[in-house]
Amino acid sequence: MTVENGYADIFGPQVPRTGDAGQTATVALASAAYRDSPMEDIKKADNEWHQTTVKPGRPWATIFRPNLGEAFSRAVVDRMLGSGRKPLIQSFGTEPLVVVEHCLAANRIRRERDNKLSAAMVLCGLLFLPGLLVWLLVFQIRTTVSKSENKQAGALGTTLLVAVGALAVIFLIRMPFTGFWGWYARAAVVMPVVGWFWAKQICESTARDLRERWDSLLSGSSVGAKVPEAVPTGPGETAAEQLRQSLAKLSAEQQSNSVFYAGPKGILGMGTRWGSWQLAEDLVPADPTREIHPFRSWDVIRSVHDQLRMLERGPLNTGGFPTPSIRHWIVTPIGEGAAAVSRPEGTDVEAFQVKPHAIQDICNKQQFGAGDRHYLGVQWTLWDGQLIITMLITVTVLHATLRIEVTGHALGPVNGLFTTKPEAPSKEVAKSFKPWETRTVKLPLVTTNEVVRLAVRAPLTWYPPLLNWLGGTIALPEPFGLRHAWADQPWRHRFMADDALRAATPVLRVVHAAAIKVLEENGVDTEKFGTRSAFLSTAVQDPMPKKADVYDA
Repeated sequence: MTVENGYADIFGPQVPRTGDAGQTATVALASAAYRDSPMEDIKKADNEWHQTTVKPGRPWATIFRPNLGEAFSRAVVDRMLGSGRKPLIQSFGTEPLVVVEHCLAANRIRRERDNKLSAAMVLCGLLFLPGLLVWLLVFQIRTTVSKSENKQAGALGTTLLVAVGALAVIFLIRMPFTGFWGWYARAAVVMPVVGWFWAKQICESTARDLRERWDSLLSGSSVGAKVPEAVPTGPGETAAEQLRQSLAKLSAEQQSNSVFYAGPKGILGMGTRWGSWQLAEDLVPADPTREIHPFRSWDVIRSVHDQLRMLERGPLNTGGFPTPSIRHWIVTPIGEGAAAVSRPEGTDVEAFQVKPHAIQDICNKQQFGAGDRHYLGVQWTLWDGQLIITMLITVTVLHATLRIEVTGHALGPVNGLFTTKPEAPSKEVAKSFKPWETRTVKLPLVTTNEVVRLAVRAPLTWYPPLLNWLGGTIALPEPFGLRHAWADQPWRHRFMADDALRAATPVLRVVHAAAIKVLEENGVDTEKFGTRSAFLSTAVQDPMPKKADVYDA
């Protein structure tokens, strides 16, 4: 691994690595790039704090509307790799690089399909433009009519298509033109239909490929996302080099130790604060004849950090805690409705990481008033990335009062929209001679309207802004992070809620024990601290999570 421009080069000369199929949350989000459901389905994944905006296109151009996979993969790539993009929120418990790689792979598959469809459109459509326009007009009218809830209107749309087909046959037989124009008119009627059959084969082949990748991801198979366009093969490939650096920058930002507190939304990426326990007592000498030996907040935090490493060990062989991630975090406050964040900059920051000496200074000095704050965090990624439990510890000293605060944050599973597997299109119909019984009829994987939609969109994919203006797109919730944008509350899942609640008591006791040890070593009377700690140890066993960030004042 090399470092270039402050970011780790995670690729080297080979094709970028594939995703980890064991991460349920990662592959669930990645599977959205391959889906063919309606774009509006993304609204089903909205949560209390983050809503995705579906931007409709022109009302008269519904034939250009993208599906969910097309809109999602394009929006994610533009937001996470676009030039001059806004800062991103870390996606704890997931690998955003893997999700972006799958979006790039899905875009490449669709681009190859669109190149073939463009060739079909030129040979069978553009050269016979009058006939193409007539057929497109008929399909657009049929699509508009078929969306009506009135069943008679839907039948009318099908009848219209059949009637135009009959007229086309009559036109071929009773051609009013002769010579070259007669033959051209016949070709203008027939070639768009031939192009449709050609396009149908192309669309079905690609649809099967995309659905197989979608199903394989959610089934646990190791489906890799090959992104050859991110691997430069020569010094002149500036686009590939730029994409490679953008992916490396994304990976570096994911490892940043800077997070953002958005009021009632909690810490973005870690979830809302569901519990808070504070131990605050005066610093009184244990020996009245001697003064307290001077110490700083960092000394207490360092002791707590060392003891938290022992959480995975216990006196009994009963499984217990898995190995947690223990990190020092710099927390920046932002407004609840903030549309963007700004990461710390300057000489104390390198590759999105606040340097250790700056972390220590913030811990010791920035405890009151404006500025960033320091928190020591112990974090578990559980349920294959579906549950993120974070316990944050901060130590402050104001006048003669030392306060140790432990807060619990929890981020729930990815919305169920992303974990649904593809189903073969089908419908229930009544049996001919037993109308009280039904049977399942398989439908084509790609419908007639879908073939027309893809064929018409294909020549415009070279210029996405025009395509987005015509058909619409989705706007991702800001400040954007892949994980927290579509996370549900963990409290609806009994075992996830149990895990979050159970983690609080051991962490609180370890933190208090480590802090009291430091106080004793520096000549502080710890009687009141011990009494208060015992009280909090009882209170933390309250089984009800609270909305600790909603101050009902």
